[in-house]
Amino acid sequence: MATAAIFSSLRRRRSPSLQAFLAPVDLTDVALIQTLVNISSELVSCFSNKSFFFQRKNFRSLIRKIEVFLVLLECLRDSGNVLPSTAMLCFKELYLVLYRCKILLDYCGQSSKLWLLIQNHSISGHFHDLNQEISTLLDVFPVNDVDLSEDVREQVDLIKTHARRAKLYIDEKDDSLRVKFFYFLDEFENGKVPNHVELRSFFVDNLEIKDAKSCRTEIEFLEEQISNHEGDVEPTAAVLNGFVAVTRYCRFLLFGFEEDEVRLRIGNQKKPIKGLISQEIADTFLSVPVLKDFCCPISLDLMHDPVIISTGQTYDRSSITRWLEEGHCSCPKTGQMLVHTRLIPNRALRNLIVQWCVAHGIPYDPPEATDTSADFFAAALPSKAAIEANKATAELLIEQLAYGLQAAKTMAAREIRLLAKTGKENRAFIAQAGAIPHLHKLLSSHDPVAQENSVTAMLNLSIYDKNKSRIMDEEGCLASIVEVLRFGLTTEARENAAATLFSLSAVHDYKKIIADESGAAEALARLLRVGTPRGKKDAVTALFNLSTHTDNCLRMIEAGAVAALVEALGTEGVAEEAAGALALIVRQQIGAAAVEKEEMAVAGLIGMMRCGTPRGKENAVAALLELCRSGGAATTERVLKAPALAGLLQTLLFTGTKRARRKAASLARVFQRCENAALHFSGLGVSYAFSGNSAASRDSSFTGDVSVPMSMSVPVL
Repeated sequence: MATAAIFSSLRRRRSPSLQAFLAPVDLTDVALIQTLVNISSELVSCFSNKSFFFQRKNFRSLIRKIEVFLVLLECLRDSGNVLPSTAMLCFKELYLVLYRCKILLDYCGQSSKLWLLIQNHSISGHFHDLNQEISTLLDVFPVNDVDLSEDVREQVDLIKTHARRAKLYIDEKDDSLRVKFFYFLDEFENGKVPNHVELRSFFVDNLEIKDAKSCRTEIEFLEEQISNHEGDVEPTAAVLNGFVAVTRYCRFLLFGFEEDEVRLRIGNQKKPIKGLISQEIADTFLSVPVLKDFCCPISLDLMHDPVIISTGQTYDRSSITRWLEEGHCSCPKTGQMLVHTRLIPNRALRNLIVQWCVAHGIPYDPPEATDTSADFFAAALPSKAAIEANKATAELLIEQLAYGLQAAKTMAAREIRLLAKTGKENRAFIAQAGAIPHLHKLLSSHDPVAQENSVTAMLNLSIYDKNKSRIMDEEGCLASIVEVLRFGLTTEARENAAATLFSLSAVHDYKKIIADESGAAEALARLLRVGTPRGKKDAVTALFNLSTHTDNCLRMIEAGAVAALVEALGTEGVAEEAAGALALIVRQQIGAAAVEKEEMAVAGLIGMMRCGTPRGKENAVAALLELCRSGGAATTERVLKAPALAGLLQTLLFTGTKRARRKAASLARVFQRCENAALHFSGLGVSYAFSGNSAASRDSSFTGDVSVPMSMSVPVL
């Protein structure tokens, strides 16, 4: 089965990897002939009775040539005669040609109809390239020096003549359909909706795409090509997005909203890798624990924009940029000094991460465009055609949300969820078209699939800033989201409700409203305690956002959020954000008192200073500093008596980040002012390391001392 990587190389008219196409130089003549017989026989048996929807003439011509090669090889094998060296060189070249034939035939056999149509010229060119290679091979093959029957010799001469005379062939009917597909794209580009009859004739009559399932398969295949797209391959990702949008519109226009209920139930399950990724690669992704290799050594999170530094190590761009901005001149992993600070995109690793995410059904948000990656992602920006086609689709979906049957409403919510997955344009016009009130009604549905899709659609729409106010202004919508968070029918629904609150709480004025909503803070605290790893992450980020509003402190204490945050200090994946939230809460006396009452609070923060991430250590020492400032002498003494704190502070003073060093110095000064602390901290040398530093004064910004990433990935499952 051809892989995407191998055929991608073939499309660029460059040879695939040497290992993939290496001729069997270590085989004996007899073994080589037998190997070629086996390959040819396999190709003939697999494809001779198969009919391709496109490239029929090119396909039949290539198979006929392979059949003649099979006859030739079997004749030579059966004769047992010693072959001249020139013939064996030709057969080694034939091995490569047959392998290329297999890749091309597999590619055509696995690809969707629309993809083959879009690539019609390119694929015709590949068939022609193979024909030329066969012609060259036959021209140099010493047919007169080998023992062949007259019948076999005639067949070889016949395909030799045919290959020499053959020209590039592009089927006129196939090409007219290709032109028609581009015509539909141009119609949307010009702000027009193509004629319904023409669309039906194209998809149903000409392409024989006759039901929703077939159309869905076409869409999914095109979307995979966008995920695996390379910048120098035509058409561009923007054009492919346009074709996906046109096909999605036709899926609902032509085939309606009635779909197998089973499909709705399993819609969130992981789908097998399809298209050009071989099953071997898929099995590798699903069985080998490669995630560690895809995580940044600094943040330990999945890399979204991997870059290579001068030592050859790879990091996520945001993490290594932060490391460099803090004044470090060495490699975090190896300790080597950096020759330069240029960051080189690791596109190969990024493509592997994308494929891994596809294999596991994990959303992958592309990085923001930078000077070095802007050209790649600019190509993926939605075209006007895609936007207009998606608008037309959204109108159909919202109409079903308003007036359709329950099954149609569920499917419409699912499609809006997916349509709002990417692109602020999509999120903007979906909300403008009136989707939010109808999604709000579905939040209270007793159908778990409908509820999950509606709350996730609401989450995806909320990422667009202007939609946040639309959701908050919709009467009862916030209460319904909180109700899903508390009593949602599926785990995913509850988690996505928490993520929606996080998204909405990015607006400062909404933080107080969300915290005051009955049951919201309590439900987030409960999810942080007992949720899945992803659910805990959604809950802790939402609680962190709420904690940045000074008026929410008492509400969070009453809701049990402080206790949940302290407990989360020992939980991998959320400890960093939990420490950041606590650092904000303890700035107020009532917050400091609540944290001081938690028996494991100080121990948990000190544990983070010992074993946490660089950002986690910053937040932990900031939380201890604020706890001492707001908690009074008794609290300060309790912190002071914590084992190993002096050594940890000293370590941070010399090895921590700039912010961590500043906070460690301030905390040491607080203890130095305590008469009982002089003995314990006399050896820290703070005055030496931070002489004249004004870090002891509290920053004016409420969240300035806390370091927590504020980006959010849209969870589309």
